[in-house]
Amino acid sequence: MRSMIFVPVAVLTLAALLGAPAAAQAQTNVGVVDFQQALIGTAEVQKEAARVEAKFKPRQDEVGALTKELQELQQKLQSATGDQAAQLQADGQRKQRNLQRLSEDLQTDFEFDRNSILQAAAQKMRDALKTVAEAKGLDLITEASSTYYFKPTLDVTADATAAYDKAHPVTAASPPAGQ
Repeated sequence: MRSMIFVPVAVLTLAALLGAPAAAQAQTNVGVVDFQQALIGTAEVQKEAARVEAKFKPRQDEVGALTKELQELQQKLQSATGDQAAQLQADGQRKQRNLQRLSEDLQTDFEFDRNSILQAAAQKMRDALKTVAEAKGLDLITEASSTYYFKPTLDVTADATAAYDKAHPVTAASPPAGQ
């Protein structure tokens, strides 16, 4: 009698165990986002990128002009002799140091501005992803770059960008001073 009770209990336990993983899988909704693409696709980040580019354009032009001057000086140096060659060499070294300093300062300042913009926007994007997850009933959103494969239907990158833009609308940019 005892073995007769044990068999139905064992069968029910086995059925429950086999069915549990399927039930757990069906309950987990996943989305995948290309965080960087979603971030740089936002109107706010694009506007800030244009602002930063305009801000640093004069300095980039200065570096370009100095680079051209240095190239022209090197051309002259090839045909120069004596004191003229020594003077051109000294001028070239001075301009090279100046170019190096300007380039490093430009790079440092540009990276600081870019990182400041991206850090502020990244927090806003995380909030937008939370909004997307709640709207779509997602339990998890994972980064596309750390995922080997996913179906395109799981991609919420465009949704994240749209949610960000909706939460943080960009006003029309006024033209820079002097234009």
